[in-house]
Amino acid sequence: MITDLRLQDFRSYKDDSFELSPGVNIVVGPNASGKTNLLEAVLVLARGSSYRATDAELVKFGRPWARLDGHNEKNETRTVKLVIEEGQKPAKTYELQGKTYRRMGLAQSLPVVLFEPNHLQLFVGGPERRRDYLDDLLEQTTPGFSTLRRQYRRALAQRNSLLKQPDKLSETQVFPWNIRLSQLAGQLVRARSQLVEDINKNLGKLYKKLAGSRDNVTAIYESRWIPEHYESHFLKKLETSLEDDRLRGFTSSGPHREDLAVMFGGHPAQSSASRGEVRTVVLALKILELKLLENARDATPLLLLDDVFSELDGKRRHALTDYLAPYQTFITTTDADLVTKHFTDKTSIITVTKYR
Repeated sequence: MITDLRLQDFRSYKDDSFELSPGVNIVVGPNASGKTNLLEAVLVLARGSSYRATDAELVKFGRPWARLDGHNEKNETRTVKLVIEEGQKPAKTYELQGKTYRRMGLAQSLPVVLFEPNHLQLFVGGPERRRDYLDDLLEQTTPGFSTLRRQYRRALAQRNSLLKQPDKLSETQVFPWNIRLSQLAGQLVRARSQLVEDINKNLGKLYKKLAGSRDNVTAIYESRWIPEHYESHFLKKLETSLEDDRLRGFTSSGPHREDLAVMFGGHPAQSSASRGEVRTVVLALKILELKLLENARDATPLLLLDDVFSELDGKRRHALTDYLAPYQTFITTTDADLVTKHFTDKTSIITVTKYR
């Protein structure tokens, strides 16, 4: 739990401090008033990075540095500092309980679930956002996954770089990257598959409760090969498709091309589910995300809702608020009445009146 927060030259804020409730904090104000920036500050303090901006963009325009300070219920301090040096990436440091870190690892981060309007489009469009959904959650629940994800991306980038130099490309050059990529891919796919298996333990039951429906809903990780033998199958594919990949200029198969699907009675959500049904599935996934994080980290996650209430109908708003009681929650809205009427317990209102 975060008891207070100070923002200095962070985004639109010059120097502002906020006292935070252990329950529901409603951040209310007109559009472009800095509501989401405040929510983003909580996320950066908890997890070390933003979901929508680079480190340089977090520093107030024209300023040389930015700083976030917060405390928990034990009065322990968390600080994030960003310093911009000309011609270089911003230098970022974390001061946590008196120790300084250059990187915020899983052990130093606070578990947090973000729910914002773009998440309601999870099953619309291409598979990249669905892969990111799984990988982002794995980074918060699985030690070492963040490193694995970075290593896979680097190996993929190296292989793709070779593919874009056809005059210099040889099987001898690409072979070590095929080996490296297949090894990392197997670990990545098994982690994703296990996560989807864990999600499925409660997804169908929770969806029926939220929707008041008898529809059978399941999630499927659409992998080209079975996870247990992924390395050998993928390595063979990398070797046999070298010429095709060379012509394309990129690696055409692997975890970076796979997808997460949700099935309604055996039919894909993208083709068979209504807009309301898809939104209920996403809501169920976000609630399960809270539970998965809580179990994996043995700590109560923070919950950040960025203007989601206006995107949900009354039934789904009520369904969501039923699950909020155990969590410190931050909700941004332009209409406080829209949110407060769904809570019987006391809520804290943080009013943001203008762009700072």
